[in-house]
Amino acid sequence: MSLAASGFLAALLLMLGVWLASLAYRDASLVDRFWGAGFVLLAWVYWLVAGSPAAGFLPVLAVSLWGGRLSLYLSWRNWGHGEDYRYREMRETHGARFPLVSLVTVFLLQGLIMWLVAMPLLPAASAASLQPAWLLLGVLLWAVGFAWEAIGDWQMARFKANPANKGQVMDRGLWRYSRHPNYFGEIVLWWGFYLMAVAAGGWWTIFGPALMTFLLVRVSGVALLEKKLNETRPAYRDYVQRTNALLPAPPRRWSAR
Repeated sequence: MSLAASGFLAALLLMLGVWLASLAYRDASLVDRFWGAGFVLLAWVYWLVAGSPAAGFLPVLAVSLWGGRLSLYLSWRNWGHGEDYRYREMRETHGARFPLVSLVTVFLLQGLIMWLVAMPLLPAASAASLQPAWLLLGVLLWAVGFAWEAIGDWQMARFKANPANKGQVMDRGLWRYSRHPNYFGEIVLWWGFYLMAVAAGGWWTIFGPALMTFLLVRVSGVALLEKKLNETRPAYRDYVQRTNALLPAPPRRWSAR
């Protein structure tokens, strides 16, 4: 079995397992908690099936740190909050058909997307050698993105933990310079993974970070969250006028008058 096929099978089995768990717990949002962990699984599969090359261990370690932190953070953040509103709406819309609909449109679809996005991990984790210059650039870019995402998540968690901030707009720390610093960090680190793939000759895997960037900006990340926040928090519109969506920059001067 090829490395790519091994990864596809691993992603498929993971999503099937999480889907079965979601039926037992009646919580399809379990899939979100396994998003980061899925990439960790793929990286280790590629590395182990390739014979555990020493050169590939650094990319695998980087993926493990990022994916492990993300899954643990999402599990902690969502613990005790029940099913996410997106899946509740799907459940109400499809009724008895929801288990099958969720299998195809949520779990298997995310497994396919995960496998495609993770393609840079295949050459990076399985390489017998990596070009030092590209590897260094990739690690540096990954480190910046990882730190940006983790700090942004930590700042938001502290903000939400304060009851006085209920219903308020978070515009402090990294969130002062970007409305979605966590998504910005994730995009940056995936381009870091791509440079690690380039270090192994995997130029062709550029569709992986490109797809992740598109999804976070246009589909499941910024676009979806912006729509919800604009509808539920009027003050968010002022925040939009003075703060970039992704690229960090000083706030703009703006007045509603």
